[in-house]
Amino acid sequence: MKKFKFIDLFCGLGGFRIAMEKNGGKCVFSCDNNLDVCKVYEKNFNEKSYGDITIVDEKKIPKYDVLCAGFPCQPFSIAGKRMGFNDSRGTMFFEVARIIKYTKPKIVFLENVAGIVSHDSGRTITVIINTLEELGYVVNTKVMNAKDYGIPQNRNRWYCVAIRKDTYNKPFKFPEKCELKYTLEDIIEPKKIKEYQSSPIAITNINKFLNNYKKSNRYMKGKYIIANEIRASKCNFRSDGISPCLTAKMGTGGNNIPVVVKYSRKLTEKECLKIMGFPETYKIKKNNMQSYKQIGNSVVVPLITEIGKNFMEYL
Repeated sequence: MKKFKFIDLFCGLGGFRIAMEKNGGKCVFSCDNNLDVCKVYEKNFNEKSYGDITIVDEKKIPKYDVLCAGFPCQPFSIAGKRMGFNDSRGTMFFEVARIIKYTKPKIVFLENVAGIVSHDSGRTITVIINTLEELGYVVNTKVMNAKDYGIPQNRNRWYCVAIRKDTYNKPFKFPEKCELKYTLEDIIEPKKIKEYQSSPIAITNINKFLNNYKKSNRYMKGKYIIANEIRASKCNFRSDGISPCLTAKMGTGGNNIPVVVKYSRKLTEKECLKIMGFPETYKIKKNNMQSYKQIGNSVVVPLITEIGKNFMEYL
C-alpha cells in the first residue's frame, strides 16, 4: 500500500484520519476550533490539533498529498436554517479553497450534508464546484447513503473527490453499492443500562405510537425497534437493522437520541461510535451530551475508507 501524507481540516473526532490511516496515510496537520472536540481528538491520537482555520497560515502547513475536510454542514442542512454562505460557518469552504490554492494537493476529499446539493436552488454547489475547477481540479461528486454501502445507518451525505488535473489519468469511480456488512443486532448490547434509561415522558410517547407501528408493513419482527424524533405528537420507528441518522441534534436533548425500545434506553456513545464505524478502542466521555453531538457531526469511517481506496492510484 502506498504511503502518503494528508491534512485533516475541521477534524472533529478524527473520522477522516482513521480512514486515511487505514489506507496507509500519515496525518501531518489537523485543525478544529471546538475546544471540547479537540480534547477528545488529543486523547485518542496523542496529538494536539490547531485551532481556528481562519488564522491558519497556509505557508506553514507541511507538504502533503491529500486534503480532507468535512467543513461545517449546519448552514446547508435541512435540519437548520439553511443560510449557507450567509452563515459564517458556510464561508469556511473558502478557507479550504485558500489552503488548496497555495498548497495544491493531489486530492481534495470533502464531505457535507446531502442538502448542500439543492441549497439556494443549486447555486451553492455550483460555486463550490466552479471554485475547485478554477483551482485546477477535476471534480467528482456523489450523494451516498451509508446504508447502501454496508453500514447500518440511514445517513445520506454528499462526497467530493477533486483530483488535480496533472494527476488525473482516468475517470474516478466511487464505490459500488453492497449489502449490509453488519446490523444493529451486531452492535447493540442486549441489556438495560440504568444511566441510559429514557425519561418517563419519552417512554410514554413511544408507547403511544408503538402498537400502530407494529401493525404496519414497516415492522420487521425479530429485530430491535429503534425510536427517534420522540415527541407527544409523533415518533419515528425502524426495525430493519438500520439506525436512523445520527445527528448533531443528539447533543441538544434526550429526545433526539435514538432509543432501543426493547430496553427503554437510548443508544450509548459506544453503540453510536460503532454505528459510525469507529474502532472499539476509541475513547469518549460517557453519557455526555457533547459526546453525542460530536458523534453526530462526524463521518462514517468505513465509507470514507472505501472512497479513499478508490483514489489511491492517483497518488
